Amino acid sequence: MPEPVRLTVVANAVAADEIIALLATEGIKAMQGRTDFAVAMADASTSSFGPREILVNPDDLERARELIDSD
Repeated sequence: MPEPVRLTVVANAVAADEIIALLATEGIKAMQGRTDFAVAMADASTSSFGPREILVNPDDLERARELIDSD
C-alpha cells in the first residue's frame, strides 16, 4: 500500500470529518491526523483542537482535490 499524501490542512477535527465524509461519498478513503503546526499547542498530543491534515492515497489525490475545490 502506498504512503498516504497530504490533501489539505483544515482548522480542526470537525472540519476534517466533514471533508472525509464528502470524500467517502465518492469512494475515496481518507484519514486525518495532527499536523506539525500543532506542536506549540500545550495539549496538541491529546486534543482534537488545532489544525488537522487530511491524507489520501496518492492515486486518489487529483480527484479528491477536485471534490474539495468544487465544494
